[in-house]
Amino acid sequence: MASPTQLGFQDASSPIMEELIEFHDHALMVALMICSLVLYLLTLMLMEKLSSNTVDAQEIELIWTILPAIVLILLALPSLQILYMMDELDEPDLTLKAIGHQWYWSYEYTDFKDLSFDSYMTPTPDLLPGHFRLLEVDHRVIIPMESPIRIIITADDVLHSWTVPTLGVKTDAIPGRLNQTSFITTRPGIFYGQCSEICGANHSFMPIVVESTPLIHFEAWSSLLTS
Repeated sequence: MASPTQLGFQDASSPIMEELIEFHDHALMVALMICSLVLYLLTLMLMEKLSSNTVDAQEIELIWTILPAIVLILLALPSLQILYMMDELDEPDLTLKAIGHQWYWSYEYTDFKDLSFDSYMTPTPDLLPGHFRLLEVDHRVIIPMESPIRIIITADDVLHSWTVPTLGVKTDAIPGRLNQTSFITTRPGIFYGQCSEICGANHSFMPIVVESTPLIHFEAWSSLLTS
């Protein structure tokens, strides 16, 4: 859960999010080197006397052509690797379908016969101690920890977006189309997200709560709902 004074990302709860944070830090270091070089050159130009010796210098033209190419390679290779990892779907242990409505989410556990529910935001007067205002829901998404989860996302009316930052998941829910993504939670916990598509007047009241539990607790929960 993010704090009001937090400057960085939330703690990663999936391998994909860990890779995204590492790529973010890597890109910032590349940007820092570029800014340092530009600042050094600007300082040098202000401090030194004007000279025309470098107007037709082939060496400088070669350097300012090769350096941007190296920078692009340093940014492109890690990003392509992460894109491949995000699109790679292993054999999932559980398939979950999320359907966006105005303005709530419906979930279907397709591996079970009758396990589906609607997830509405909990009104402020009904919040329990420790619950977060505008982020808590009446039915959480329960998933087993350390298991590959495939989630199929669509919408019933307008565009929505199923987003959980700490899991590194952000997939659009489009009416008439099925999008899919996958993730693995590396630790137990409760992870909060929201619809990140401007979908109407109550857009900001479509929270997402994913609760990661050990497999034995998930089996007990699913058997209780399907019995």
